[in-house]
Amino acid sequence: MQRLRLPIGRFAAPEPFQASVSCLVSPLGMDFAVMSATPQEISGRNPNQPAAVWLVVLLEGEATFWDGVATTTLSTGDILYGPTGTDAALRLTSNFRMLFISAPRVALDHRLLAPMALRVGRFGGAKGLGHVFSGLLRGTAEALLDLSSEQLRPVELAVTEFLVANLAAEDSPAALGGAGAARAAHLHRVCQTMETLLSDPELSLEQVAAADGISTRSLQKLFASANQSFSTYLRSRRLERCRLDLSSPICASLSISEICFRWGFNGSAHFSRAFKERYGVSPRAYRRAALGKDEGE
Repeated sequence: MQRLRLPIGRFAAPEPFQASVSCLVSPLGMDFAVMSATPQEISGRNPNQPAAVWLVVLLEGEATFWDGVATTTLSTGDILYGPTGTDAALRLTSNFRMLFISAPRVALDHRLLAPMALRVGRFGGAKGLGHVFSGLLRGTAEALLDLSSEQLRPVELAVTEFLVANLAAEDSPAALGGAGAARAAHLHRVCQTMETLLSDPELSLEQVAAADGISTRSLQKLFASANQSFSTYLRSRRLERCRLDLSSPICASLSISEICFRWGFNGSAHFSRAFKERYGVSPRAYRRAALGKDEGE
């Protein structure tokens, strides 16, 4: 628990206490941990926790969850989530197994249109999109001991996408800045369309609006409702895709110029300036640090 910086509550668990934890860190710095233990409580705040978003899926056992307002009984497969530094309590009342994920805010905030609005919550794992997400997390837990950090790369990307999709489905303010469920689903659909078109250097507001069957003005208002703009969101997604490729051994044979062009940038000089402005370091220096060696253009 100290390794994961989880705050331990005062639940009077039966003796003797037993526990085991298996941990793996992904390339983006996400902690994945499968925990098995006798009854205990995880509650309160740990001042030493870094800024992160946590996810928990109950694999086995009985538990209740307090989200700061109400207490609910969990079923196996249910998913809990929330930002660090927010009060919540997970009381595990029987022997249990669970998967715990801690994702640095920098790995998730670029996909949340209103990241500061994220609060503690729960996704039911019995049906719908929550069931699909739960299946991914449970499968990851079962295979964790057989995976390498690099093999977690597609998992961490999928976790991010599923979290955003589930927040939109739940009408969370983190997905849409407090807008209604219909608008949340609409903006999420637009963003997913943009993900498939990022490599097109000519991608425009008009093109995305036409693909969605709405006017450019309506599309601008949709982004404005989340305190965003089309162009800012488009650039941030392209930069993030480039950042992921720069840190991936799979793309080590590609030059920095090839990476920026494959995600829709028109010039390497413009890309380098935008990358340094966003991440505080040049693309070359970022790749060198991520891969442990220098890479040429």
